[in-house]
Amino acid sequence: MSYTTKNYTTDGGDKTVIGGTLEIKEGAVLLGQPQADFQTDSTATTIAGLVTDFNALLSKFKAAGLMKTE
Repeated sequence: MSYTTKNYTTDGGDKTVIGGTLEIKEGAVLLGQPQADFQTDSTATTIAGLVTDFNALLSKFKAAGLMKTE
């Protein structure tokens, strides 16, 4: 007889704590996670244009909650 130890704990159903590695296989769907708005590929030809595109991307990350704001 064998027993596989689960590497997670629950706290009354409100919280699950996972230890070790969480592997999400290709094709799996993770619901409830924030997503940033679409950012088109940069076509910048100057550093100033690239900075503008990059800052737009950072703004989208912050708005989606993927990056802390100041």
